[in-house]
Amino acid sequence: MAVKTRRVEYSESTREALVASARRLFGSKGYGDAAVEEICVDARLTKGALYHHFRNKRALFEAVFEEIEREAMERVTRAVAGAEDPWTGAIAGVRAFLDACMEPDFQRLALREGPAVLGIERVREIDARYSAGLVHAALSALMEAGLLAPRSVDLVVRVVLGAVNEAAQAIAEAEDAARMRREAEEILVRLLESLRPTGE
Repeated sequence: MAVKTRRVEYSESTREALVASARRLFGSKGYGDAAVEEICVDARLTKGALYHHFRNKRALFEAVFEEIEREAMERVTRAVAGAEDPWTGAIAGVRAFLDACMEPDFQRLALREGPAVLGIERVREIDARYSAGLVHAALSALMEAGLLAPRSVDLVVRVVLGAVNEAAQAIAEAEDAARMRREAEEILVRLLESLRPTGE
C-alpha cells in the first residue's frame, strides 16, 4: 500500500478545509454573497492556496456540489444495501433520496444554486456520474427478479431519474416541503408499481 507523503497529506487537508468552509458559507449566505476572501479567512488559508486547488469560485462551488451529491448517493446506497430484496431496496432508495432532499444544504446548494451556478447540463453530468449507475443497477435487479416488466433498462432509468429529479426540485421549491416530500414518495412508488408485470 502506497504511503502518502506529507506534501500530499497537506494538499488534501488544504483542499478539504476549503471545501468545508465554502460549503458552510455558500450554505448560510448563498453563492453570490459568499466572497472568496471570507472563505479563505474561515478556512484559515490564503487566496493563493485556494487558487492553487481551484481555478475560480465556480470550481470551488462545483467541488461542494459534488460532495453533497456523493453524500446523498452514499445514503441511498446504504438504504438499498440494507434491504431484504430488490423491491424493498428500490423503495428504500427512493425514500433515502427524498430524505436527503429535506436537508438544508442539499436543498439550497444542490437543488437551487447548483443549476444557476453550474448550468443545467453540468448538473446533469454530475448527477449522472453519481446516480445513473446506482439507479441502473437497482432497476436491472428488479427486472432480473421478475419484479418489473422487461423493457429497455436505459429508457426506464431515464424516465425514473427524470421523475426523481423533478420531485426533488418540487420539494426544494415548496412552501410545505414535508407535505411535498410525502406526496413525491407516493407518486414515485406508484410509478415503480406501474412498471410491474401485468397481474402483479
